[in-house]
Amino acid sequence: MFKAAGALLLGFGLMMPIVAQDRDDHDRRERYYDRDHRDYHQWNEGENRAWHRYWEEQRHEAIEWQRATEAQRSAYWRWRHAHPDRDDRR
Repeated sequence: MFKAAGALLLGFGLMMPIVAQDRDDHDRRERYYDRDHRDYHQWNEGENRAWHRYWEEQRHEAIEWQRATEAQRSAYWRWRHAHPDRDDRR
């Protein structure tokens, strides 16, 4: 019984770094660098709402972040820094 429990705990302990690494990789994929302000922004649901609000204020139909040009992204980050929102914080 103790051997089985020990083996189970050892196996679990060995797998933890793999799970943590997968989560870190996912976080890096959802994080974007703002060159003008020299900071990173975590892309989440709040940031997505702000992205759509930005396009509404520009009176244009929103495009997907992945399809945006570097100039469009830079313009958004400038707008975002000027419009911080408690609900949409990075």
